[in-house]
Amino acid sequence: MPFALLKDRTLISVSGPDAEHFLQNILTTDLDALAAGEAKPGALLAPQGKILFDFLISRAGENAFRLECRADIADDFVRRLMLYKLRAKVEIAKSEQVLVTLVWGKESIASENDPTGVADRRFADESVARSYAGTADTGDVTAWQALRIANGIAESGADYALGDAFPHDVLLDETGGIGFRKGCYVGQEVVSRMQHRGTARRRVLIVQAGLPLPASGTELTVEGRPVGTLGSSAGATGLAIARIDRIKAALDAGQPILAGDIPVTVTIPAWAKFGFPQEAVSAEEA
Repeated sequence: MPFALLKDRTLISVSGPDAEHFLQNILTTDLDALAAGEAKPGALLAPQGKILFDFLISRAGENAFRLECRADIADDFVRRLMLYKLRAKVEIAKSEQVLVTLVWGKESIASENDPTGVADRRFADESVARSYAGTADTGDVTAWQALRIANGIAESGADYALGDAFPHDVLLDETGGIGFRKGCYVGQEVVSRMQHRGTARRRVLIVQAGLPLPASGTELTVEGRPVGTLGSSAGATGLAIARIDRIKAALDAGQPILAGDIPVTVTIPAWAKFGFPQEAVSAEEA
């Protein structure tokens, strides 16, 4: 069964009598819908609605949660959470020397002997389990990245910069990372407005080419006009955050889409519920 050890991830623990209420009021994820044994994506937003921190959240027992995030942003994330703590009865701490291990495949379920094992709910068509018990084996990180990319799962750093994307841009509305029925949280008004008006134009798309794709950050262009930005890639398959209205216009007009100077095809992840707009943006509007 394939597995990978992720050395660039760590955990932040939030525990105490007010832990769930505290997190429910600031994060995008609806904790009322978070079951034991599963990890869901989420974000802490700026008041303007853009993602400041992204993570996977899971329950770690009664009144306790794990927030798995990039190791390089963990200290800043803890400081930001502390700003919202006020008088809440919670303890917030970064875990030291955590080993995040992934297992995937049809039989990848959390082991009964591993109380930290959780199912990664971002994946609709794959069974992916995450463990925080640790292993010294590195496994196949390249295969893991290829799996993530093939399934259209974007992560900050690799695919977008924090502070530069809305939750809809990176499909948190599609992967269970936004609670549309919960109460207010930081940035909630902007996210709700985007959802109800259907104004999300930037989306994660899967990019494929006949050659290895260029570096992350390369622009996707149509007739010299930018339509998106390439994120991480695995050989000839990659992710991009792109304007779906401009992609639609290019497809309707039969215009080539380029990543740098490489022709590419661009598709919506198979599991996603959104589609290309019925009416594409015109060349003048683009």
